[in-house]
Amino acid sequence: MWNPIPCIALMFLFLATVACDTDTKQQPANKDMVLLTDQQISSLASKRIFFGHQSVGDNILQGIRDLKASDPRLTLNLVSSADPETISGPAFIETHIGVNRNPDSKNDAFYAILQKGYGAQHGIALYKYCYIDFNPSTDVQQVFSKYRDGIASLKQRYPTLMIVHVTVPLYEDEPGEGLQQCSRTFLRRLLRRDPNIQRNEFNELLIRTYSGKEPIFDLAKVESTHVDGSRCYYRRGTQKIYTLAPEFTTDGGHLNEIGRKVVATQLLSVLANL
Repeated sequence: MWNPIPCIALMFLFLATVACDTDTKQQPANKDMVLLTDQQISSLASKRIFFGHQSVGDNILQGIRDLKASDPRLTLNLVSSADPETISGPAFIETHIGVNRNPDSKNDAFYAILQKGYGAQHGIALYKYCYIDFNPSTDVQQVFSKYRDGIASLKQRYPTLMIVHVTVPLYEDEPGEGLQQCSRTFLRRLLRRDPNIQRNEFNELLIRTYSGKEPIFDLAKVESTHVDGSRCYYRRGTQKIYTLAPEFTTDGGHLNEIGRKVVATQLLSVLANL
């Protein structure tokens, strides 16, 4: 005979897990788009920066262009090139690296570019994975171990190169509407079928390893922080799974005009303070 008790218990757990949640509001981190001081802008104008990325990186770069268009103080020299060692003078040099869904290819491409000469030029370098590089079958520990070992090798080879670690961008949560859709969402989370779980795990490893020791741009934290300063997440048991704030995206993963300006401002702030 069918026993409804397990289903009722599961539904209570579902209701506790699916509900949209936010952290207690703190100091609004994303309230103002223009946060760069004259000192930060002056600092940026003197730096050489290389950034390897894919499509979310394109969004961030467009955010920088938006900031430049609205703030005449920001005269950052943006250059697209896979040969940053050939660019003279201060510049923010960027290019696509690797192939999406293959984080190893991004590691290899980043290393190869630095080995052409930029690694020895006393600059700043950073690269990022994409949200699409992580899926429910991703071995997060393996991906992070390869990242950590590769960075350690680069730092040993190029001791004057400053490497900035970047957390993995997130995807918007999809709770859906109606009992059927919400049930699917609950099962996806319960069975670790939401890739944001793997993205959060990687980000926790990165922050735990480098926080307070080496510079970090916590992209995921910026993306999951609402304009009012609260965080966007859902609960999976006692764990908080941070997700992309819906006001920063139109397709669930890429940044819209508001999101790209917020992220660009925060990135430039981190780089300026190095």
